[in-house]
Amino acid sequence: MEEIAINIVIADRSYKLTVARADEEKVRKAAALINERVKSYSKHYAFKDAQDLLSMTALQFATSTVKYESELAFRDQNLEQKLHELDSLLSEHMITVL
Repeated sequence: MEEIAINIVIADRSYKLTVARADEEKVRKAAALINERVKSYSKHYAFKDAQDLLSMTALQFATSTVKYESELAFRDQNLEQKLHELDSLLSEHMITVL
């Protein structure tokens, strides 16, 4: 896996990172999303410094992650249940056909 050094700016601070070349676009997109959210919060909420904006942004992204993980777990559980039901139906059908 080839790694490259990139420079990312988040909330007007520059960060030098080493990332896999394949992940560069994802990291840049993530930084852009953070910056968009920080900018949005700065327009709509009172804040003392960038730390407040970054904290609100982190909370928003963490909440989204928890929500999507919960939804994914629910879907996986339902999918597994449906697959078992389908397997049972097919097994019953195979028994009656044979």
